[in-house]
Amino acid sequence: MSSPSTSQQDEEKAVEPPLVSESPALDPEIPPEGGLRGWLCCVGGSLGLFATLGFLNAIGVFQTTYQETLLKDYTSSDISWIFTVQLALIWAPGSLFGRIVDTYGPRPVMLPCTLLCLFSLCMTSLATEYYQIILAQGVGYGLGAGGIFTTSLVCVGQWFVKQRGLAMGITVAGSSIGGVIFPFFLKLVMQDVGFNGMVRYTALFIGIALIGAFFLITARLPPKKWNSEMAWFDLKLFKNKGFAFYALGSYFVMWGLWAPFDYLPSMAQMSGMSDSLSLYLIAIVNGASLFGRIIPGHIGDKVGYFNVITGSAAFSCLAILCLWLPFDYHSSNAGLIVFAAVYGFFSGAFVSIMMPCCGKSGTIETLGRQIGTYQGVIAISTLTGLPIMGAIFGKQHNSTYEGMQLFAIVSMFIGAVLLLASRNVLAKAHGTWRY
Repeated sequence: MSSPSTSQQDEEKAVEPPLVSESPALDPEIPPEGGLRGWLCCVGGSLGLFATLGFLNAIGVFQTTYQETLLKDYTSSDISWIFTVQLALIWAPGSLFGRIVDTYGPRPVMLPCTLLCLFSLCMTSLATEYYQIILAQGVGYGLGAGGIFTTSLVCVGQWFVKQRGLAMGITVAGSSIGGVIFPFFLKLVMQDVGFNGMVRYTALFIGIALIGAFFLITARLPPKKWNSEMAWFDLKLFKNKGFAFYALGSYFVMWGLWAPFDYLPSMAQMSGMSDSLSLYLIAIVNGASLFGRIIPGHIGDKVGYFNVITGSAAFSCLAILCLWLPFDYHSSNAGLIVFAAVYGFFSGAFVSIMMPCCGKSGTIETLGRQIGTYQGVIAISTLTGLPIMGAIFGKQHNSTYEGMQLFAIVSMFIGAVLLLASRNVLAKAHGTWRY
């Protein structure tokens, strides 16, 4: 059993910034725990996630709109591939983007990815075929958003250690703010100028936010030489039980996590809720997740990130079981609103602490490979989860969400159990319950 001081040192070592494991020692002239530049970077990262993951958090608006208009001849599963490609590309190239940022700074990633996001949205406004939407909104925007997402988290992580949970929570909260604003923005603008005009105005809105992010996001560490020998994906890391349980647990949680974000509006409409109110359910989910992404992260700084993420996964699963599944049998507008708020809080907590937990799930020597391998696992999860649930929905003739809900419940329960196992293995190894 380690002494308290030793355990504390172990914890501080374990949460070094992702993808910067080979970086030089911290510069003593830089203000500790962020300083002005660090907190401005946090604001810039929040803007970056507002314009990328925040926009993706409003996928329910596009899912419902496509089902009713442009892609009404396609199944729910077919349409969901647009958004799963986006979500997968948020994670899949993260190792490449992260290494570029770690080596050369944020600008070589931020500039081309910002231009790619804007170009892709403009092309989406001109698309008339399913494959065109997949290429523009799915592949193009997904790649651009992935670069900005990774850059934001890596640079903010360089400025904070002891307050990393709080800083990451504030940064990721930008996506929650986007998830609140975009459903209202998309709906109101679409009523005035139509779908294609709405997408173009959205490109302008996102462009303004990304310009702010471009100038505010800065690297704390100086540029260095490219390490061509570093591995991108390392299956040997799964010999570490703590990391293996954590990666697999995250996979199963993320498999079911996005179901309410995508299908809650259409379910509400089927239950008799007005079109406008049903679309605003996504805003309620993201409004609640704003608090879920800041408060639990700060608590995680005190009691351990794994304790918080395990609890958030378990309560997200319980929210679907107790507050969403029953309304498949007895519809209730008020009940769906309550579910949206509760689920938003706990799912937001899970998303905000994923990367700090990844940093603590192994050793500092393998941190770069851990991040790359972990992001690859999450990419596979986000790529397959929504299409599977969409196919289940289609098998039930688009008349009941029960099968999809049960899939999400089972997968998230398995994930929560695996996260608990990871927490226990790592806490025992470090001799502390605060893990």
